[in-house]
This record gives sequence, C-alpha cells and structure tokens, in this order.
Amino acid sequence: MDAYRIPAAVAEVEDVVRRSRFVTRAGRATSREEAVRFVRETRERVPGATHYCWAYNAGEPGSTAQVGMSDAGEPHGTAGRPMLHTLLHSGVGEVVVVCARYYGGVKLGTGGLARAYAAGAKHVLEVCPTVEKVERRAVVVTVAYEAVRRVDRLLKDFGATVNERTFGADVQYRILCPSHRLEDLAPAIAEATGGRGRVAEDNTTV
Repeated sequence: MDAYRIPAAVAEVEDVVRRSRFVTRAGRATSREEAVRFVRETRERVPGATHYCWAYNAGEPGSTAQVGMSDAGEPHGTAGRPMLHTLLHSGVGEVVVVCARYYGGVKLGTGGLARAYAAGAKHVLEVCPTVEKVERRAVVVTVAYEAVRRVDRLLKDFGATVNERTFGADVQYRILCPSHRLEDLAPAIAEATGGRGRVAEDNTTV
C-alpha cells in the first residue's frame, strides 16, 4: 500500500454503558514496543481503572502482520478481539487503542462487554485526527546544468522531497519520491532533459 491514514495526535473519548465508564484513547504505534508504551502512558493518565484493555495494528490498514491485543482480565475474547476487529476495519494504520473501564456495579455480560469495547474503539477512531502516510523511495537523479530549472519544477510536481543537491560535472539530486509515482519518474526526467538525465533507485523504503 503506497499511502494510508495514520493517527496525527492522541485522541480520547468517554462513554458510559450501564454505569460502567469507558475511557478510550488512540494514538500511533509502529511496533509492539510503542503500543505497550502507549498502554503504560494511558495507565498513568487515566489512573484507577478496573481494566486496561488494548489492541494495536502497527502496520498498514487491515494488515494482521503486526497486531496484538489484551483482554486485561475481562472474560476471554470480550475486549481485545472486538477492539482489534474495529481497528482492522477502520482504514487507519499504525494505530493503538486502549480502553480503561471503571466498573459501575452492573455486569454487562460477554456480549455487552464486546459491544462496549468495540463501540469505544469506533468512537475514538472517529474523532482521532489522521494524516496521510506516503511510502517514498530514495532516488538519485543526475542531470546537466541547463536542465536544473525544468527538473526542479518536475520534482515539485511529482511531490518529491529533495534532500540534497550536489553540483559537480553534472547536478545530482538525492530525493525521496512517492512510490506510486516512481515508475513515471524516469520517463519524465528523460523528456525534461532530452534523454540525458539519469535516475537510479537505491531500493530504500522510507
């Protein structure tokens, strides 16, 4: 997947279900370690809850390659799994959700718990601000001096980030190009430079 949404900031919501209070927080996590750290931070920011249930997907939206969950003492399958299911169908990647439940004295039953935790995850993801993450590839572009102005405009149109520009016998650009535009870059450079420009990919995903 070349581009997808990721959390841009931490979001927090509160819901009450039959006297139990659910405080749910969402943030970004690109690894299990980051997810566990977020759980720990939530325990500190939302202290004294009966349970701290969580789920995360550290990869692309819908991918199960880097996921995890915990019922944190709730009946098996009533918290982590419904939260993870919600995450995987949210269209958001690299995300962790923690739900702190304050027991209100009324049992919700397994079905009620599953619905409450899924609803908390859905609610917080609805309000969580996101940004688009674009996969980029590191590329070296080499052109003659007379083509610099045209190439500058071209790279801007491609949404490329110029990390370095070196002037020697030719002009060499070290750029990050959106992966979904990479296939079109070499032909565009060739056209802009009369066939004299060169594009070399270093196979690094950023």
